[in-house]
Amino acid sequence: MEPDTLAMAQEIDFSLLALFARATFTVQIVMILLIVASFWSWAIIIQKLINYRTARAEAQGFDEAFWSGEPLDELFDKIGPEPAAAPARIFAAGMMEWRRSHRQDGGLIPGAAARIDRSMDVAIAKEADELNGGLSFLATVGSTAPFVGLFGTVWGIKHAFEQIALQQNTNLAVVAPGIAEALLATGLGLLAAIPAVIFYNKLSSDSDRIVGGYESFADEFSTILSRQLDS
Repeated sequence: MEPDTLAMAQEIDFSLLALFARATFTVQIVMILLIVASFWSWAIIIQKLINYRTARAEAQGFDEAFWSGEPLDELFDKIGPEPAAAPARIFAAGMMEWRRSHRQDGGLIPGAAARIDRSMDVAIAKEADELNGGLSFLATVGSTAPFVGLFGTVWGIKHAFEQIALQQNTNLAVVAPGIAEALLATGLGLLAAIPAVIFYNKLSSDSDRIVGGYESFADEFSTILSRQLDS
């Protein structure tokens, strides 16, 4: 490498801020979008990890209360019609429909079992929607961020070649900054996409297990009520 070219390359600032500042406006917009998407993804990831941990703790606590031997009517009176825990809300939905299905003379309105099951299914669907909220954004970031970054890279390389043509110079000191700025966009795209894909798969699996626990509880609770209906 020629001494003059080496000296020019050493004087160029290749820090991330410098690369961002030298990039074209289009590439800067791409980088900002990817940085915002990355921060938003991490906010969703952290919030979901906290929410899922809370949901598992609530499920464990309610299971202990449900299987403690306490009469179901007393348990329902204790937690109320709008409890804070998700499993308790599913239980409350079933119990409210159970009580509505009783006539004033103590008899049951026909079709009580089906209505109770539907009430708990609706409650489970609401809890599932809340658990899965935000996961679609992670999936979107994981699938599109690399392509958005690639777009920024292509645009940046195009600009770099335009500068080479204008300056009529192919020295490394002329080519390297433009290529580095362009590749930074791809790097940011991967930085946003990789955690989003990893945690989307993990959080989706965690959500499925939690919702599966809700469905198992609803089936067990429905079985208990069906015994009372049959008796």
